[in-house]
Formats: sequence, structure tokens, C-alpha cells
Amino acid sequence: MNPAAPLPPPPRRAAPPSFGDHLRQWRQRRHLSQLDLAQVADISTRHLSFVETGRASPSREMVLRLGERLDVPLRERNALLVAAGFAPMYRERALNDPEMAEARAAVERILHCHEPWPALAMDRHWNLVLGNRMVPPLLAGVAPALLAGPVNVLRLSLHPEGLAPRIANLNQWRHHLFERLRHQIAASGDAALATLLAELQAYPAQAASAALRLDGEHPGVLMPFLFHTPQGVLNLVSTTTVFGSPVDITLQELALETFLPADEATARILRELAASVP
Repeated sequence: MNPAAPLPPPPRRAAPPSFGDHLRQWRQRRHLSQLDLAQVADISTRHLSFVETGRASPSREMVLRLGERLDVPLRERNALLVAAGFAPMYRERALNDPEMAEARAAVERILHCHEPWPALAMDRHWNLVLGNRMVPPLLAGVAPALLAGPVNVLRLSLHPEGLAPRIANLNQWRHHLFERLRHQIAASGDAALATLLAELQAYPAQAASAALRLDGEHPGVLMPFLFHTPQGVLNLVSTTTVFGSPVDITLQELALETFLPADEATARILRELAASVP
């Protein structure tokens, strides 16, 4: 019997990205040359080049300074620290963690204070984290599958079995959400968000003959939103608030979306709805 052929060697694992790799990616994402970054970080171009190519190792202080100057999200600053051989600095805890009780209570108070206007809080992937009591009544008729597990607010909004058929200015709303998502992807480099954007873009848009464009849009500040409900048509404006924290990833990534009435008729409908909601 012939001896068995030797097994092929196992495939080599790719080496994890070095600190220089991370740094180069963030510098290029921010459209900065080495000279630009060296100037804002107050270091020599030569030393920055050495750090990027691995010929020099950065100090912890330099890693933090470069992360700040490049406006790197806290989650990714931890990745920079680890790649440079240092321990992560920024904490990440779920909002229902006992140590986050005070922060969660503050967010819940903010949402409650917006009543009778709908308001909700989302994580970095647009998953619903908290909402006030005015949110559930507006989700009547949504396919149960969209409300199971982590509820993704963008999917819920644009899916044909979600809220999309009830949004009168759907194409305008889609464009607004896509632009926000593209901006977030550019700022964070989050691959999961890029996948989500591709999914959302595949959902059907509003027919051109039915498309409605509302006045009053102020990119990054206010967005009009005309929404059909059993109680009547709600003429709303959407505004977003981002929570910031110098040391906590969860709070930095939390966003608050509030829908305010754009006319008195809408305000009246929401007040009457609030009176009937436990």
C-alpha cells in the first residue's frame, strides 16, 4: 500500500492590520495628506511617515492625539490603541447595564418630556433602543416580522410592509435617510452600515406620479414628514440629536429622533392620541 499523501499545510492567516494601516485608512478617509495631519497633530511629517510605515512606534498619547485630530469614533479609537499595543480606553456597556441606570433614566426622561410628540432613541446601526409611548400607536399595521428582534428603524421606515406605504413624501424621505446613512458610513467606516444601505436601496421607491416633495427641508436640521394614520394625516418635522460622551461608546453612538408637529391640526391629533394611550 502506498503511503498516504502528505496533507497540505493549513492556509496562512492574514496578519491583523497594524497601527500604521489603521492610521493610513483614517487619514485617507478624512482626505488629509501626511503633511495636513502632521500640522494639525503638531508632529513632524517625517515622524508621522515613520509611524505609518511601521518604522516608529507611537506613544499612547500620540495615538489618542491622532485619533482626536482625525475625529475617529470612540469605538475605533479603541481599535487604534489595541493595534498600537495599548489597552482600550473607552468603555462600552449596554444601556440596560446596572452601571448605566442613571444614563438610561436620563434618556427616558428626555423621551417622556417630548410627549405628546413621538420620540425614540437608536443605536449606531439604527436599531430601536427606547421610545416614548407615542411611538407604538404609529406602528399599527406593520408586518410583525419587522417588529421582531432588534427593530431597525430604517428598515421599518422604508420596507414596503413597514411604514413606507403611509409616507406621502416617501422619495424625499428616502433621499434624506440615504444621505444621513452615507455620511455616517464615511465618518465611521462601518461595513454593517454599508450593507444596510444596499438593502434599503433595493426597496421600491414611490412612483414618480405619486411622489410628493414638501417645503421646509433643512439638511442636518429639519426634515418634513407627511404620514397617514387612522387618526388623520400627520404633518411632522423630524429632527435628530446626537448624544456625546468623552469616555463612553454607548452614549456617543446613541441618537434621538423627534417628530414635531408642523401645524396645529397635527398637534391636536397627537394630543388626542396621547389621551387614549396608556
